[in-house]
Amino acid sequence: MKTYALALDLKDDPELIREYESYHKRIWPEITASIKESGIEHMQIYRTANRLFMLMQVGEDFSFDKKAQADNNNPKVQEWENLMWKYQQALPGAAPGEKWRLMEEIFSLEA
Repeated sequence: MKTYALALDLKDDPELIREYESYHKRIWPEITASIKESGIEHMQIYRTANRLFMLMQVGEDFSFDKKAQADNNNPKVQEWENLMWKYQQALPGAAPGEKWRLMEEIFSLEA
């Protein structure tokens, strides 16, 4: 199993942040299905202020390219992504249209 860490910012507005969190307490079933079908076995999102941090544990068959292609062909995922963009903003240095940015691991310790 491989772990990926990603980051994204929310718009710095307390009401929008509350709405965003509310949506994530009741994610649409089609979104949950698309996550599982892509090979993501475990996903967590954390927040501090308006910064989001996502951890994904994925199976051997997972591919960001395959996930993106499947998402682009899924109208419900596109609807969700467009809705979430109301609350999200790109990180500094993000490419146009880039949301979640893959983070580079700089330290690891196994006990």
